[in-house]
Amino acid sequence: MRKVLIVLLLVAFLASCLPAEIETPQPVSDWWRDAVFYEVFVRSFYDSNGDGIGDLRGLIQKLDYLNDGDPTTTTDLGVTALWLMPIFPSPSYHGYDVTDYYSVNPQYGTLDDLKTLLQEAHRRRMRVIIDLVINHTSDQHPWFRQARLDVHSKYRNYYIWRESDPGYRGPWGQRVWHSSTSGFYYGVFTQNMPDLNYQNPEVTREMLKVVSFWIDEVGVDGFRLDAAKHLIENGATQQNTMATYEWYQEFHRHYKQLNPQAITVGEVFGDPPTVLARYVDGDRLDLVFDFGLAAGMIRAVQEGDASYARSALETSLRFVPAGGLATFLTNHDQDRLMSQLGWDVEKNKVAASMLLTAPGTPFLYYGEEIGMVGKKPDENIRRPMQWSSEPQVGFSTSVPWRAPGENWQTVNVAGQTDDPASLLVHYRTLIHLRNQHLALRRGETVLVGAEPAALYAVLRVAPEENVLILVNLSDRSIANYRLYLERSPLPAGRYQVWPLFGAEQAVELTLNSQGGFEEYVPLPVLLPYQTVLLQLRPNQ
Repeated sequence: MRKVLIVLLLVAFLASCLPAEIETPQPVSDWWRDAVFYEVFVRSFYDSNGDGIGDLRGLIQKLDYLNDGDPTTTTDLGVTALWLMPIFPSPSYHGYDVTDYYSVNPQYGTLDDLKTLLQEAHRRRMRVIIDLVINHTSDQHPWFRQARLDVHSKYRNYYIWRESDPGYRGPWGQRVWHSSTSGFYYGVFTQNMPDLNYQNPEVTREMLKVVSFWIDEVGVDGFRLDAAKHLIENGATQQNTMATYEWYQEFHRHYKQLNPQAITVGEVFGDPPTVLARYVDGDRLDLVFDFGLAAGMIRAVQEGDASYARSALETSLRFVPAGGLATFLTNHDQDRLMSQLGWDVEKNKVAASMLLTAPGTPFLYYGEEIGMVGKKPDENIRRPMQWSSEPQVGFSTSVPWRAPGENWQTVNVAGQTDDPASLLVHYRTLIHLRNQHLALRRGETVLVGAEPAALYAVLRVAPEENVLILVNLSDRSIANYRLYLERSPLPAGRYQVWPLFGAEQAVELTLNSQGGFEEYVPLPVLLPYQTVLLQLRPNQ
């Protein structure tokens, strides 16, 4: 018996000396709640063949900048998912008027190049979604060409036609009925983008086939849905119709049957959270972009007044579950953040701090992490990525399709990557912190009262940990400030406070029976534009 015991102990000892087996991560049904997305305009990211146009192979070459696949390193940006702006063939530079839903724009490469991108991204544990433009096609699409040419073609009813102009205008006063040699057709955006007719079941079947192709045969992880609220019109009511909501329920069933982990994120611009909620309730879309919260955060930084961000966040969470929010600061349709914030790097940092510590799934527009500038027209906010101060900004060996931004010689990846005070390192550090701390990704959000108005304070509460976020939105130090909280989900007692970011030590916190406090001053002074993340640990 003694010999058996000795053998067992020896086996146990030897087993403990072996390296621990790396457990393969199990699929997570709502993986997007843990993700940080990066929006890429392929045309402008990196040119691999010297024609001045970014391409898929170029994006593959730059994947290590985004995520090198090693969670222990911090020299990559740390994003865990990509959103590719339209990659379909199109007569336009932007691609939002599609001529073929089953292939890749030849300027960007081939379908095989895209599959290689997916393989390389997945190897780095990054997901990839693509822009799917389902509201309309190009007027050069074979369906529309046939529909305009032949009123008896089956494709005629793929679009919306009238013999005469109905006369009403669009949601922002634009012309939506466009004349042709065979009648008037409806296009909510331009005459070059005729709307598809989803009252026709055949159109729905066609689009579901498209979705099946990209998920089953190509392997994408989901879709960003352009102009999601304009899908089905009811006469002069051209957005957010009941028929649109019902259509997305069928759409949701289809793509989830193909892959339960596939996701959709909808563009619903200009609507309040009460409307946004309809898209993520009832199994329609997984995420919806929160334009109101983006505006609130930016205005808070512009005004140095946290109430704008606080109010927007409170309103969004009242109606939309945090798991359905796609948060962001800017995208491809808006002036770049650096231009909105007066070329002020510190203001950009605190905006990033609010975004990357907020509930929801954050989306980062390419180039915002280094402070690229650009104002309308759209081409100027979609310029080539500024990789270095070398000729052609390190984007191409020839003249880029669009001239770079004005600040390219001083604002670029190469100049910031090793500078601890840079905007890039700030983004990089916060993204990695978010990846490492569950409270920052999934924690319940508790708004903390703060005085003065320039102080933004939020508590994120998760079963495993709690993080208090403080951001000074002003260009002045704050010495006389107060944090207060009526109640929280945390139990009463004393909490040790461990700085995660922005401070070296902090005063411990005592919570009352409601999980709140009347006054808390964790640091004697908050410096101008300082961000502080504090982990609260209950005393044992």
